[in-house]
Amino acid sequence: MVVERSNLLSMMKLSIKVLIQSSLSLGRTLDSEYPPLQQFFVVLEHCLKHGLKVRKTFIGQNKSIWAPLELIEKLCPESADISTSVRDMPGIKTGLGRARAWLHLALMQKKIADYMKELINRRELLGEFYEPGALIMEEEGAVIVGMLVGLNLIDANLCVKGEDLDSQVGVIDFSMYLKDPQATETTQDDSKMTAILDQKHYIEELNRHLSCTVTDLQAKMDSLEKTNSKLIEELTAATDRINALREEQEQLKQENAHILQTSQRKEEVTLQDSQLELETYRQTRQGLDEMYSVVWKQYKEEKRIRQELQKELELQIGLKQEMEVAMKLLEKDTHEKQDTLAALRQQLDQVKNLNLQMFNKAQIIEMYEMIRTIYKPNKHEYLHRRLQNSENVRKNTDESQNELRSEMKGKVNALQKRLTDLDTLRAGLESELSTEKEQRQNLQRELHREQDNSGLQMELLDLRQEKKQLQQLCEEQEQALQEMGLHLSQSKLKMEDFKEVNKALKVKRHAWLKDDEATRCKQCQKEFSISRRKHHCRNCGDIYCNSCSSNELALPSYPRPVRVCDICHSLLLQRSSIRS
Repeated sequence: MVVERSNLLSMMKLSIKVLIQSSLSLGRTLDSEYPPLQQFFVVLEHCLKHGLKVRKTFIGQNKSIWAPLELIEKLCPESADISTSVRDMPGIKTGLGRARAWLHLALMQKKIADYMKELINRRELLGEFYEPGALIMEEEGAVIVGMLVGLNLIDANLCVKGEDLDSQVGVIDFSMYLKDPQATETTQDDSKMTAILDQKHYIEELNRHLSCTVTDLQAKMDSLEKTNSKLIEELTAATDRINALREEQEQLKQENAHILQTSQRKEEVTLQDSQLELETYRQTRQGLDEMYSVVWKQYKEEKRIRQELQKELELQIGLKQEMEVAMKLLEKDTHEKQDTLAALRQQLDQVKNLNLQMFNKAQIIEMYEMIRTIYKPNKHEYLHRRLQNSENVRKNTDESQNELRSEMKGKVNALQKRLTDLDTLRAGLESELSTEKEQRQNLQRELHREQDNSGLQMELLDLRQEKKQLQQLCEEQEQALQEMGLHLSQSKLKMEDFKEVNKALKVKRHAWLKDDEATRCKQCQKEFSISRRKHHCRNCGDIYCNSCSSNELALPSYPRPVRVCDICHSLLLQRSSIRS
């Protein structure tokens, strides 16, 4: 690998030397059919292929230099046009053909050395495509890049579209590098003359270029004087603006202090109001909790009383049913006793009838015996006996009647006693019925009270709704306090923004960099040249290239949108979003 690197390095030196010498003799313009130029591309292709890894694909193994050259598009955005034009070429189908076309276009653009330098500087990316001992990965690659800088003197006029770059054979022809000594001795004078003529042409070209640069510099001086006068006017306007901004800042400070005082007062008042409302809410909540506990206890007691009353009602209903059964039984007994009284009265009537019949029979017997005595002797004795007998019979009948009367009186008294007992029972039952009616009325009243207790439950629901409303009021007041805090934080952010603007305005006179102080862009660190011009950022005053300071924004010290670097652009946009 070391021997191959040294051989390729020596071949690259020979090819570049021959190419530059031949270009000087031809007036520095070369065509694509020029043999030293073709040999230069072949040697450069061999240098790029040295140590290239074989990449496996679905089709097979691929070993092309187009893959590492595609990285230059990401490293140098300026090479994007070349790579896109190479991809769009219809006649090229392989990666090797695209790489050859890319090298031709880079040489015509006179930036092949810059592109290769960017590629070699990123060796960590090249490790994916090259082995560790490859030419580009070692010091020889940096030497070749240094030699490629000399090719910027050559003006190459190459036609890429007409050539068949896919099927070209990359073989190095060593015959043009082997020189005949006799021919060299005869041609030394010619070469000296050509060298002198080239030097003359080079000096004339330098003079023409210097005269052009002088005119350009004079025009730049005029433009700089104009811009200087404009900048002086802008500076005076900026100083006036700064003074006005200072006055506005002082007014804003005063207004901010007044706003802070008023906000603090409002905050204190709102805090006091919220504390009072919280205290009242707590007191009302305690009162409501106490009322709720009392009402709950009353509800439990009334529920217990209601259950007891329901039990008593059930007992009273049972007793009422038993009383109704007893009343029915008593009514049956009274009906039976009335029937017995009627039967006894009928028996008394029958006894009376029997007594009358017996009394009538006795009178008839007495009359019969008196008639017999009339007709018999000893009438007086017989009548006397009959009288005695009749008297005895009468006595016996009287005694029997008395006994019957006493028995009837006893039975009547017993029946009257029984009737009185029944009346007393009836009165007791009526009194019990009246007490039951009163108890029923009391139960109805208690039911009405329970309905009133349901009204208390409705009041409890209303109180709970009021409690929820008070909680919502407290939450709304907390949200209002949070919004006040947000307003205060926003006002503080605005004050900080004003302070930063003031600092930027104070430092701006001293932060403006001069053109001589900056040789590279502050962001991308690329060196400034004729193609890469310097541009000032109107916010921070540093010097950037065109790509790093292509943004424009309206600043407070400028009436129109001015150039701003990418960093200041993102910061100012972030501040504006925070303010909004």
